Formats: sequence, C-alpha cells, structure tokens
Amino acid sequence: MKLLHIACLAGLLWLSGCATQVGAPGAPSTASTDSAAPAATATPAPEASHTPQIPSGPLLPIAPARASRLEVMPLFTPSDLWDRIRRGFAMPDLQNDLVQDREQWYANRPDYMQRMTERSRKYLFHIVEELERRDMPTELALLPFIESAFNPHAVSTAKAAGMWQFMPATGNYFDLKQNAFRDDRRDVLASTRAALDYLQKLYGMFGDWHLALAAYNWGEGSVSRAIARNQKAGLGTSYTDLTMPGETRLYVPKLQAVKNIVANPEAFRSELPLIENHPYFQTVDITRDIDVALAARLADVDLADFKALNPSLDKPVILAAGTPQILLPWDNAKVFERNLAAYKEGQYASWTVWTLPSTMSTAEVARRVGMDETELRTINRIPPRMLVKAGSALIVPRSIATRTDVGLHVADNGKLSLTPEVVTRRSVVRARKGDTVASLSKRHRVSPSNLAQWNSVKPSASFKAGQEVVLMLPVRMQASRDSRDSRDTKASAGKRTARKGSAPVKRESKPSRKKRR
Repeated sequence: MKLLHIACLAGLLWLSGCATQVGAPGAPSTASTDSAAPAATATPAPEASHTPQIPSGPLLPIAPARASRLEVMPLFTPSDLWDRIRRGFAMPDLQNDLVQDREQWYANRPDYMQRMTERSRKYLFHIVEELERRDMPTELALLPFIESAFNPHAVSTAKAAGMWQFMPATGNYFDLKQNAFRDDRRDVLASTRAALDYLQKLYGMFGDWHLALAAYNWGEGSVSRAIARNQKAGLGTSYTDLTMPGETRLYVPKLQAVKNIVANPEAFRSELPLIENHPYFQTVDITRDIDVALAARLADVDLADFKALNPSLDKPVILAAGTPQILLPWDNAKVFERNLAAYKEGQYASWTVWTLPSTMSTAEVARRVGMDETELRTINRIPPRMLVKAGSALIVPRSIATRTDVGLHVADNGKLSLTPEVVTRRSVVRARKGDTVASLSKRHRVSPSNLAQWNSVKPSASFKAGQEVVLMLPVRMQASRDSRDSRDTKASAGKRTARKGSAPVKRESKPSRKKRR
C-alpha cells in the first residue's frame, strides 16, 4: 500500500512538471504588475509552442508562487467565464495616466458596467471559444465593451454597425453581406469571425497587439504612416510614441481599464455578473421562409431576446435562402425544432419579396400589392418624397396561394434603390421671336420631347412671338424662375422711371394689381 502511495505521488509530480504553459511563450503573467512590457516594433512575435516540457533532472514540487501565477495548466475546467478569460490574458499591460483615468471612469459608473456585462452574457462564450481556437489573447473578448457596449444594434455617426463596429466598406472586404434584408455586420457569428480575422491580419502587419488595436480603430494605413513619420524623425514606434487622434489615443487605455476591472473587480468596488462557462446559444437550421414573430413563438423565446441573438435580421421575415441558420438560447433550440415539426396552422411566412419592374412611387407600389403606404414605408425604411427605382426588392404581403420561397439570388443580393421624387408645377411663358421647341427646352432645362408633349406640338415645331407655352417645372426651378422674372420686372420698371420721371408710380401699381388677380 505504501508503495502504491509513493507511485501515485510520483505520477502527479511528473504530470505537474510536464504541464503546458498558459498563453504564448514569453507573454507576461496575468498577475505581474511591476512594469509594462516594452512595446514591440514591426517584428512579429514568435509562434506559440505547445510541445510538452519533460524535465531531465529529478522531479520537484511546483512552488505555490508559480501555481498562483497560472504558469501551469490547471487540472480542472473553470466554471466561471470571467475566470476563463483571465487565464487567457496574454497581451502586455499598458500603464499610464490615461489607463487610471479610464479605470475611474468605469468604476464610477456601476450601472453602466452592469448593463454592459449583462448584455455580454449572450455573446462572450462564443467569442472566447473563437479566440482560444485561434490562440489569440482573451483580452480581445472585452473589445466590444469599448466598441459598442456589447450592443449588436449599435450604429455610430460614421455608419459603423454591430458590436464590433464595422464600416460598410470594411464589412464588404471581410465578406459581411449588407443588403435589403440583413446586415451581417450585426450578425453575432459572422461579425465575430470577421473581427478576429481583421485583428489577426493587423497583428501580422505590426507584430504588436497595441498597434493592431490602434489600426482597428484608426485604420492600418493611418498607423503605418504614423510609424513611418516617427522612423523618419528618429522617434520610437510603439503605441505610446505615435501621434494619433484622441479617440485612438484612448482606445487601448479603455481596453486596459476594462481588463484591469475584470482581473480584479474587488479592487474597483465592482461586481461582475455570473456568466457560466457554457454556451449561451446554439445554431438551428432554417429550411423555409418564416416570420420572425412566428420563429420566436415556436422557440418560446421573447421577441426582444430573439432579435438580440439574431440582430442582422432587418425585416419581419427570415429568408431561408440567405439566412439558413438562426441562433436560439441553448435550452430553446430543441423546443423550436419540436414545435416547428408540429406546426400545422398555415404558412410559415406572411411576407415575401417583390422586385419592382419599373420606377414608381410608394403610393403606386402600395396600391399594386394591396398594402398601406405608411406600413410599406416603415417595413422597407423608405423616406418621404422618394421614388423606388426599378430593380429594388421590397418586402410585401405574401398571398395565401404563394408556395414558393424567395430565391437565393434575391435573398443574397436584394437592394433598395431610391431617387428623389420630383414635384412639378404648371407654368406658362411667352415665346420670343424665333423660339422653337429646342430653344425653349434648352433655356428652361427640360426635355424637348416633354415640352412638345405638354404643348401638343411636334418636337421640331416653332412658336410665334408672344405665344403662350406650357412648362411643367420642378418646384425649386419654378421658384428660381419666378424670382428671376421678378428681378427682370423691377429692372424694367427702374428703366421706365429714369426715362419718364414720376409716371412710373402708376406703372408700378399695374403689375401688383395683375398679380392679385
């Protein structure tokens, strides 16, 4: 029995000595706060190694200090996701006054921190899983706190969208679909994939996570030019050395402040909500177009929670050809599948897509599809005084007889194209000597064919001097023409005054009386 105990003890010591280190080799430990690691230049860090370290000498117990610094892999899985995030910290710490300022800013707003962290519980597990799969620092899971407060519906003044805040062009570059029916910049899975792809690309360019983060906020070209300026001036090229806009200057300090609070919430009198180390959601396949409200009801999920997990859906219907999967809370996925299989109440989708054959007003569209114009504008987000151009794809009511779902090409590429609605007003002008349809259309900037049609003449017709000619002018152009005519009238009256002394007093009153009639 004694020999068995000795053998077990020796085995445990050998396993402890061979345990793989957490994080990339050379990365600072999470508990180290003595000094910030020097920022790297454009030389990439060495690749992380996972080769077991087998001791050559006698086996020794692990010192408590080493174990507390998490230099060895624990023999248990953390039950709390925050603990799992802390164990994956691998970026060098930034320590300066801006970090302390941001720490106090967040610490003094516990309600704001609580809202952000509560909102994050739906998405954090997936992000951490993806980071660990790519062997990336888990601090990056906290980046949506800085970008959007973990709000996937967030839109910046510069039109960046989603919890990772992608600009439209950058989203297109990373294959995030943006069409009339969905915006993948808001999609939880697609935007996370794109954000981590982008961050890996930036780290490969600069070899430094702080510079990569600066480029994520400011643009890789801007950071590259700032580095080049400093190199030319013989200055340092780390994050703190570069001249950059205030927002980018605060970007990494914000992330570092949130990291510090997550690392030690008690030190900042903060409380993090319990987030279990377990998936919050799972994917469910969609094979038929289905109303968003019906999908939420079949899953027994509150509509707001359903939209929070599927924020890319921009319309009241899910088009299966373009969105073949939805996200549902872990425990509701099976509920949805059972209820969907048992659903016998009618069609799944009460909406479909109509592609306009020609440009028309929203009133005309509403009349053709049997829909209220206000509802049509609201669902398709059409502003007032706009025409819908030919080829636009609109969500419209689906008839009971319609059995075909929306096709892949339309679901993946449907666009809404608008053009300003031109309001015209009938106006009459008098032709000058020698005027023709061509000369009058050029003078008043209208189409010769339209002018000929308005006056029931041929496009080659001529007009007699003084003949009345009908014009249909846009309201703004009409106002401009009236103003010009008014100036011409005043100028003419002034000339008459100069020639005939006081006589023009009567003459000035005539246009006024005529105008009143």
